[in-house]
Amino acid sequence: MNIDYTVAALMFPAIPLMMTMYSNRFHTLSALIRKIHDQYTFEKKIPPEWENQLHVLNKRTNYLKYVMGFAAFGFLFNMGTVLMLYLGLFQTARLIFAGCCICMIISIFLFMQEIRLSNQALKYHLSDMDSMKKDL
Repeated sequence: MNIDYTVAALMFPAIPLMMTMYSNRFHTLSALIRKIHDQYTFEKKIPPEWENQLHVLNKRTNYLKYVMGFAAFGFLFNMGTVLMLYLGLFQTARLIFAGCCICMIISIFLFMQEIRLSNQALKYHLSDMDSMKKDL
């Protein structure tokens, strides 16, 4: 396969959009963690699903750390591809672009795992609400 600037240019709009989406997800998660921390610290309020929620939140932050890291490496590899094309090193550009694609695939796979954990956390809340409804 021949590689040129248009191949690398295909990734330029996708990667920053994905990184923005990941950053928004991380911001939302950090706000949730701060809210839970404040409830515990200031109100001494411990939700029933506290232990499960902390475990899931910790896993989600770790997943997002790796998701954003792999996306950042994908972006760097894409920039490296453009540089190698500019320098006329086409075989090196192909290898670096393959690294870009692999990083993005790993990033997307890890993001899917983070979404799965997010869904699991929501189920903890729903089960807690369901048990509270039965107590009424």
